[in-house]
Amino acid sequence: MEKLSSASALIEKCRPERPVRGLRPHAAGRAARWFLENFPGDVAYAYKANSSVFLIGALYGAGIRHFDVASLPEIEDAATIPDAHLHFMHPVKSRHAIRRAYDMGVRSFSLDSEDELRKIMECTGNAKDLILWVRLAVSAINSRIPLEHKFGIYGQPAADLLVKARQVALELGVTFHVGSQTGTPDAYSTALGDVHRLIVQSGVMIDRLDIGGGFPSRYPDSDPAPLQDFMKVIIAGIEQLPVKDNIKLACEPGRALVAEAESLIVRVDARRGNNLYINDGSYGMLFDAAHLGFIFPTKLLGRDVDPSEPLVPFELWGPTCDSIDHMKGPFLLPASIAEGDYFEIGNMGAYARAIAGRFNGYGEYDEVILLDPPMLSMYGADATELPAARSR
Repeated sequence: MEKLSSASALIEKCRPERPVRGLRPHAAGRAARWFLENFPGDVAYAYKANSSVFLIGALYGAGIRHFDVASLPEIEDAATIPDAHLHFMHPVKSRHAIRRAYDMGVRSFSLDSEDELRKIMECTGNAKDLILWVRLAVSAINSRIPLEHKFGIYGQPAADLLVKARQVALELGVTFHVGSQTGTPDAYSTALGDVHRLIVQSGVMIDRLDIGGGFPSRYPDSDPAPLQDFMKVIIAGIEQLPVKDNIKLACEPGRALVAEAESLIVRVDARRGNNLYINDGSYGMLFDAAHLGFIFPTKLLGRDVDPSEPLVPFELWGPTCDSIDHMKGPFLLPASIAEGDYFEIGNMGAYARAIAGRFNGYGEYDEVILLDPPMLSMYGADATELPAARSR
């Protein structure tokens, strides 16, 4: 794959017909190193967030060896990674997927019901080498995408399930998820309090605790607390647990590891007032912008703009014939932007690639590796700020 200094260098070299994914593997590697250095346990990358071989390679090169996988295709893909430890953390799995995963060496499974526990035991032949994680439902506090309504168990049923799982598990864990893009660390403090009460209520000693994902990334409309604040709260909460000295920890970052590691370079095919019609949209990599209201950083490419020219808010429309192919934004770009211009949409490494489809025949992308920093960053003293979105 071609390497270029920036998205601007791409437009200087050619004017691509298709939208372009700009990969920044170095950003994924930096994020992974931060988590490995600051989290006191296993860092299991949430494979669903982005399975690009270039980003997986960067995470692996940084030291990631654990992977949170949620489907059989993800397991079959991730099983090719040398020395990978796979954790099948979807709480509802088909019998075929459980059998196939176990045959491929997976021993780590999550569950949130007695039916799922029974299914796992039956499909693994009552195996004696299982790591079983009981998924606890916890409150979503200041998260962009709450998850507690679909999965998880709580109260006395959770305590009962923990007792039953303890009887058959080689190692027993508790896991939870505070919701995607959680802006403040108090969600983890509350969840760890729930874990504490569950352990006391059940009278069961656990071997492992997985605090899930939810760690945030930066966007123009979201300036979350520093990741170090999250770690302080998490470590303090774990210190209050009755099993703190004999427990192995894990987390499942997805967005926080790869959001900064990919951007999208698009062309303006038409302008109508403050509406820009571009060559990718909600059926492609902009699903989150269309359906969840995410606002991503934007930067005009390929030509100079007068520094005094104002940045104005635009709405974006994708290339399909569907009227829901609409990203309200606002996305800030120079007032003079016109048909034929290109711009970069940054910090799109989380979920955008995974969700993109082929509706109306669109969904084909070119790819390049970019060597410059991401537009926004959560990491370190060299974390970047949003640059002027005016020009190259």
